[in-house]
Amino acid sequence: MSSYLSHVTIDCRNAYELSEWWKPVLGYVDIEGDPNLPGHEECMIRDPETGQQLLFIEVPDAELPAKRIHFDIAPRTGTRDDEVTRLIEHGAVVVADHRGKYGPGTGWVTLADPEGNQMCVVRNDAERAANQETPPGSAG
Repeated sequence: MSSYLSHVTIDCRNAYELSEWWKPVLGYVDIEGDPNLPGHEECMIRDPETGQQLLFIEVPDAELPAKRIHFDIAPRTGTRDDEVTRLIEHGAVVVADHRGKYGPGTGWVTLADPEGNQMCVVRNDAERAANQETPPGSAG
């Protein structure tokens, strides 16, 4: 079992403004059917050619954390929970468990690698589709 890079997350003060700034720099676009709007606390943009995604998330901290960028990973096979178990057995440490944050079958788990770098383990596309969950970063 292994994971794939679902998207890269960037903590920021204004998700909409920063996503709008990066779109022309990288040639990225909004997610189809989920446009980013002023006031959105989470804004996802994607490369129209490769599908690589960047997620900008507003953080409440007055000072932005030193580690502002982290990976969000999704399991290639198995479930999010299977992958969390595998990564803990591999030496990852649980930082925060947000499973069920938006209702049953939703959410993610934040883990840290041996040097403290954080990653979020999200549900894979099939799990989200089965639960009719919106992708990370969508306004819904």
